[in-house]
Amino acid sequence: MSGLLAILKALPSAYDKDLQEDKPSVFEAADALELVSPVMSGAIATLAVRADRMRAAVDPQMLATDLADYLVERGVPFREAHGAAGRAVKRSAEFGVKLTELPLAEWQAIHPAFGDDLFQVFDPERALARRAASGGTAPEAVREQLNLAKKVISGQ
Repeated sequence: MSGLLAILKALPSAYDKDLQEDKPSVFEAADALELVSPVMSGAIATLAVRADRMRAAVDPQMLATDLADYLVERGVPFREAHGAAGRAVKRSAEFGVKLTELPLAEWQAIHPAFGDDLFQVFDPERALARRAASGGTAPEAVREQLNLAKKVISGQ
């Protein structure tokens, strides 16, 4: 994919000649899909989703990016918000605790924009729902993608 994109990005606009250099990448991708599709089909057909185990595996550190978003929503420039989120992760590691176990005073020492509503950031459902754009992780966005995939598979 990256090889094909590298070839295409250097093309002058209005180039309408036969692209000879793209053929190896296209054929390799087709061959790879032909090999992988049956394996993925079998894996998906036998997949057993354990929502309880998935939820238990969520670590607050996985939502560190949401900390930066939280600060940005409070008017903090992203560069500063990103740095504060990084310092919070580092601080929790120094204390040997999860981000959710850092006391509010510690958060506010890292950045004064952290408020007492901070801990809602670590709600996985909330984090998923915030990404409602097409292709995002919000339940309605995932349903939309699944419905689209079903239509493509059924040929509609």
